[in-house]
Amino acid sequence: MEIKQLQSLVAIADHGTFSAAAKALDTVQSNISAHIGRLERQLGTILIDRSSGILTDEGDMVAIRARRILHEMEDIDADIHSLGETTTGDCRIGSIGTTARWLMPPLLGSLARHHPGVRTTVVEGSTSSLLLRMSAGEIDAAIVHLPVADTSLDVKEMFAEELYLLAPTSHVLSGHTSISLEELSAYPIILAPRGTGQRRIIDRAAANRGVALQSQAEIDGVRLMTSLVFEGFGAAIVPASAVPIWLKGDFVRIPMPELPQRVVGWVQRPRPRPNRATLAVRDSVLEMVKRHGPVQPGISLETGVKPLKGHPGSLTV
Repeated sequence: MEIKQLQSLVAIADHGTFSAAAKALDTVQSNISAHIGRLERQLGTILIDRSSGILTDEGDMVAIRARRILHEMEDIDADIHSLGETTTGDCRIGSIGTTARWLMPPLLGSLARHHPGVRTTVVEGSTSSLLLRMSAGEIDAAIVHLPVADTSLDVKEMFAEELYLLAPTSHVLSGHTSISLEELSAYPIILAPRGTGQRRIIDRAAANRGVALQSQAEIDGVRLMTSLVFEGFGAAIVPASAVPIWLKGDFVRIPMPELPQRVVGWVQRPRPRPNRATLAVRDSVLEMVKRHGPVQPGISLETGVKPLKGHPGSLTV
């Protein structure tokens, strides 16, 4: 098995066709075809459906591992060249959109000043999609809503934020200055999908009060949920950072004192070990959260739950 074969497979997965992969790798299509053919013969399976150009299930499995191998090779080179005082290399991180909105401007500015040799790629997405991308080796770490179900991941809690009911002014609940879970249970609202961290927290809090919330629609993405409220579709439970305090419009924020705060944290795989560029970005993220988090409305650096030292789900920094 050769590196060029893996590069060819990943390029097809990323760009969709043999010709596009050849262009991306600055080679000719016949070379790509030859690399894939040899790889298929070595593995004894078909990796790409030639009629559609789509990777087979086996091809997807190989591409996931190939991507990790290629990233590791890049990281080896970057780490060796970072043994001096200057850190260099690529860092691919994901972030939920509500946090990215206020954290990325100071973070990217800090990285440009203190780590100019670090090339940072930021991917925005929901917690569930980012965890999948990290599992596939597409990103190195992620800023997500906790808790996460995978206890093998390294987790560092960063901050907590209040949860509000966001509703259009035309909504039947808009006149409330505060609302209980029992009151809310009488009305259908927009909720996160079952199984997501936020939904588990909300359902657990409702169950403790002996009620269950009604779902008008299930949306995996806080920013989309917020947009639907702005469009008058319905009311939704969202974190404080979903709506900047300076934003004005035909909506109201209604406190929900019975709900716990949402905890946001940094998550990374323990193996393979993050490269030096990713560790530098992690440290910068924690510093920027410490500096800028307290001035964000509804956000506190006190998460209330401390990771246990030595627990596989904790991260010592």
